[in-house]
Amino acid sequence: MASQEVLLAFVQAATQGSFSAAARKLGRSQSTISAAVASLEIDLDLVLFDRSSRKPTLTAAGHVMLQRAEAILAASSRLEMTARQLSQGVEPKLTVAISDTYQSARFEAALVGFEQRYPDLELECLIAECDDLIELVQRGRAHLAFAEMQDTYPPDLVTSTVEEQTEIALFVSRKHPLAQLSPINQDLLLQHRELRLATIVNPYESRAKGRVWSAPSYLMLLEMAQGGFGWAPLPRWLVGRFGAGELVELKVRGWPKPLFVDALWSRLHPPGPAGSWLLGKMLE
Repeated sequence: MASQEVLLAFVQAATQGSFSAAARKLGRSQSTISAAVASLEIDLDLVLFDRSSRKPTLTAAGHVMLQRAEAILAASSRLEMTARQLSQGVEPKLTVAISDTYQSARFEAALVGFEQRYPDLELECLIAECDDLIELVQRGRAHLAFAEMQDTYPPDLVTSTVEEQTEIALFVSRKHPLAQLSPINQDLLLQHRELRLATIVNPYESRAKGRVWSAPSYLMLLEMAQGGFGWAPLPRWLVGRFGAGELVELKVRGWPKPLFVDALWSRLHPPGPAGSWLLGKMLE
């Protein structure tokens, strides 16, 4: 198999337009570039350049092999970069847990830079809420989490508030009886089923009055509300994207409510260089 130096000589000769220009680009002699290309042609049993004129030009086979050679050099470069990052302690995989509470333009922008900086690092995104997010970080299942702000956190977690916020409001299906009433008080709400968020790790942490259906995901609650099964507190952005036209917002005192977002990570399982880079972008 051709060495990386031989492939590089061929690619530069093809892209620079001459063996002499390739030699200047690589800091080699022209004879070295000519010999490298000749050896590659022998190894491949192909004529890569038409040398009948003063300026060598790629043959049809040369054009095809140029694409393959460039792909090999790019893959080799990625391999070396990944090995460098791993030797520097970069995580082979980064797991981020996110709440459906908010749609983060900051996170989406950070991912663009993250992909450019760590193109071969595996990124896993998990969706969870409240106590489930905390549990994922505490167990080391997630390196980072972005969750609805809470008053207190376990002592093994480190938190920092993200400069983003969202709103949560009460919604029902257009066909639900509550959709025709305004304003609505708590007594009226209690006469109808509540669709409420319940985490997997603490499903009975707070008991609701009246009839209740629960789910660990806002998206599942939205689908229940669309089915007319009850009223639900839902992030406004989620309704705007997935429930527009099917759900109506209830006018209830104290609603909508602003929600702030915290970044969470573990003192026992702190994020590595890639996670720290992403965290820094989120906290800028």
